[in-house]
Amino acid sequence: MLELRQKHTFYGILLYIASTIFVLYLSMPGSPEANTWNSLFWVIQLFVCVNTVAKSFLQENRGRMLYFYSLASPAEFIIAKLLFNVLLMAIMSMVSLLLFFMFLENPVSEVPRFIAIVLLGGTSISLVFTLMSAIAARAQQNAALIAILGFPVILPILLLLMQLSKMAFGEAFRQGAILQIFGLIALLDILVIAMSVILFPFLWKD
Repeated sequence: MLELRQKHTFYGILLYIASTIFVLYLSMPGSPEANTWNSLFWVIQLFVCVNTVAKSFLQENRGRMLYFYSLASPAEFIIAKLLFNVLLMAIMSMVSLLLFFMFLENPVSEVPRFIAIVLLGGTSISLVFTLMSAIAARAQQNAALIAILGFPVILPILLLLMQLSKMAFGEAFRQGAILQIFGLIALLDILVIAMSVILFPFLWKD
């Protein structure tokens, strides 16, 4: 409920997405080729996540965290944050995809499959940056730590997502390779969730 009351943040991110994609549209006359379109989309997703999910803990002051401490257990709190951020990122991902289709045309040959990949990617990115935000918030609110800690983790996920999303553009992949990439991303998501549940109680006590 507290998150939903901060409507200015939500509308600010929507404005950021729309303005960024519109600038891309103005700077790239004509439709970009499929690989460029795919790369630009995931780069925008990364920056959208940094501006939304990564600030979820940094905006919480010490008094509010103490209030949360009296209401819920650390596992409940971090799982609630993860779920909320996954839902928020899913909405932002769909808005980004819609605007990409509107302004930069649609080179995707299999739209339903690409939507599923986008939702999977948004989930993975939001999980990573939620955990990084929790760690950075306990380190004297140092936002730079989010980028320092998150880059080594998010880079392989982004590379896997870009590789996986190419199949929605009509590129041929072996079925085994697709399942392997899906499995790796899902395994990384499970690992991040497990790390969040295990490590957050130590941050919570601080």
